[in-house]
Amino acid sequence: MVLRTRTDDSALALEALHGKAQSFEVLVERYYKVLYNGSYRMVGNEEDARDVVQTTFLKAYEKLHTYKPEHKFFSWIYRIMIHESLNHLGRRKPQEPLDVRLVAHGDDPETQCAKSELSEAVSAALMRLSKDHRVVVVLRHFVGYSYDEMSQVLGIPTKTVKSRLYTARRHLGTLLFNRSPA
Repeated sequence: MVLRTRTDDSALALEALHGKAQSFEVLVERYYKVLYNGSYRMVGNEEDARDVVQTTFLKAYEKLHTYKPEHKFFSWIYRIMIHESLNHLGRRKPQEPLDVRLVAHGDDPETQCAKSELSEAVSAALMRLSKDHRVVVVLRHFVGYSYDEMSQVLGIPTKTVKSRLYTARRHLGTLLFNRSPA
């Protein structure tokens, strides 16, 4: 994967703002997969995640004039995706647990089954967390954001991020190890 610079993304966003649609298409191709993965982890449904990402890109294009080139484009558009995912969850409750398969090729059937069960348990527990707690877990453990990056994306202080993540991890652990209802 080729690492992109803030200037590269900013230049593409500026070109798109001035009517060069191909520049925005490059940004869509560059960030679709990571936005989809983040949204999928939030909403727990493939079709809903695709809808959220489509809406995210549409809103980003419409609001491109609000993007500040001194900031990372990815953080800006990821924040839009987070808000769209949360809005989607507010409009519709998840209908089924997140179905994530973390099966590596070459594992024996017993190992595959254990991994699948663990993955399903983690996904189900993740979907039982509150929206605020789920988003910090997704950003930290599935996207790999630092506390400062999470703070910037969510628009909350770093201390709040750390507090929410601590609480989310404890609640997730309780859900996974005690299997008690939330």
